[in-house]
Amino acid sequence: MIVKVSTTAYDDQKPGTSGLRKRVKVFQQKGYTENFIQAIMESIPAEGATLVVGGDGRYYSKDAINIIIKIAAGNKVSKLIIGQNGILSTPAASNLIRKRKATGGILLTASHNPGGPKYDFGIKYNIGNGGPAPEAVTEKIFAVTKSITEYKMVDVPEIDLSTVGITKHNDFQVEVVDSIVDYVQLMKEIFDFSAIKAFLTANPDFTVLFDAMHAVTGPYAKRIFVEELGLPESSIINFVPKEDFNAGHPDPNLTYAHELVELVEKNNISFGAASDGDGDRNMIIGKGTFVNPSDSVAIIAANAQVIPYFAKTGVKGLARSMPTSSAIDLVAKAKGFKIYEVPTGWKFFGNLMDANQLSICGEESFGTGSDHIREKDGLWAVLAWLSIVAHANSVKPGTSLQDVLNQHYSVYGRNYFSRYDFEEVDGIGAGKMMDLLRTLSTSSTFVGSQLGDYTVALCDDFSYVDPIDSSVSKNQGLRVIFTDGSRIVFRLSGTGSQGATIRLYVEKYSKDETDKTTQDAIQDLIAIALHISRLKEFTGRETPTVIT
Repeated sequence: MIVKVSTTAYDDQKPGTSGLRKRVKVFQQKGYTENFIQAIMESIPAEGATLVVGGDGRYYSKDAINIIIKIAAGNKVSKLIIGQNGILSTPAASNLIRKRKATGGILLTASHNPGGPKYDFGIKYNIGNGGPAPEAVTEKIFAVTKSITEYKMVDVPEIDLSTVGITKHNDFQVEVVDSIVDYVQLMKEIFDFSAIKAFLTANPDFTVLFDAMHAVTGPYAKRIFVEELGLPESSIINFVPKEDFNAGHPDPNLTYAHELVELVEKNNISFGAASDGDGDRNMIIGKGTFVNPSDSVAIIAANAQVIPYFAKTGVKGLARSMPTSSAIDLVAKAKGFKIYEVPTGWKFFGNLMDANQLSICGEESFGTGSDHIREKDGLWAVLAWLSIVAHANSVKPGTSLQDVLNQHYSVYGRNYFSRYDFEEVDGIGAGKMMDLLRTLSTSSTFVGSQLGDYTVALCDDFSYVDPIDSSVSKNQGLRVIFTDGSRIVFRLSGTGSQGATIRLYVEKYSKDETDKTTQDAIQDLIAIALHISRLKEFTGRETPTVIT
């Protein structure tokens, strides 16, 4: 029996680029989660729908799943496909939506944000292609949340999420599935596991260490690296998912994955990697080596032919988010591939993929992926790198991770690139800083001016017209581009749950000098960026929270 429950609308449920993210205590407010789930149901063809449900297992996930089950039944959804114990990495969920031809999916994750009772939770809707909902859908959801007066529920008996199987309640069905098996099958179709395993077996001195950061990829990594590729269990750490990520910050960068960084240096690990809360981001490192995410996607693109999937399908095109360095552009130019520059947000890549225009893409925020799904994919990137290193060693035994980087730089030059994150700054001050930068973008005298050794060639607020659906995305980040191709970019991030995060991106290209450290190479541009933005004046901050 469907019960209609009266509710009061909230005015703060606008989904960002990756859904709705708030502190757990916000979602625990009376009717808050229920309102948002009902808004999703009213914004999609819910009656008769099949929806995939799962997430990174963070605190409040089980409560949210129980709410989703009852509201889905109340809105006459036909079937829910739920990952065992409520667990599904974001890439695995995208694959499952596509494989099962589901209407869409509800993903419970705040990605790389901390978890636990005092921290973050998130809900996002993915459409039938497996990718994040486009703006037309998220705007519709937001409109419903502002006017909602009731939500619909059915008192479905509690479902045992720990047991794989099907439970029926009248015309409503819940199928609990193995969270891992379909994803591992997909990876085995893309990569040559036997070749990777043969390389690892024949080269025991080439050591691997993967850090799951007590997040969702732990069980996936154990299945792939230990059971499939034959590595010892000691090759993976922090692989048991925990609701609070063991009080850690599940963001795979040099700051938050410090345990991995320290172990790689201390134990001379050849290949280290980490993934984030929901499994869509990655970091690749080795002893004395850090693979910048912008370089990572460029090198994967340059070596795509060694991956069976691309050897079969070919490379249809390459793409990067606007803040990401133009290293991949150089690969595209050299190999004759189309290249796209899009706003931050994986949905823009998805449009190009659905139109058969894009194969490999990436974001500087440690997100890399391809058209095998419609989300970025951390473990896919790790396997791509292992494939590249294995192939390089088949050509020249003893090739290290750093050797792969150096070889790439010798061909394409080096795009020195870094991102400075100023987290949880005052939102009003951050807004004033961005307003100042916008005045520069409209100034008739700024373009052509000299800043240190650099001449300003372009200053704008990046705007994108989607070549597939003609949608327009404005105000995507303030860019200052110099005549030598160097760049400074400022963005306010939409992925946090508290205050504002200013992201400053700096890029400098060199064909001749590729052996400097990144920070040494870009310090003059950092000084220029802080000067023109007056960041310290507006925010009181001059030291970033994270440098990547």
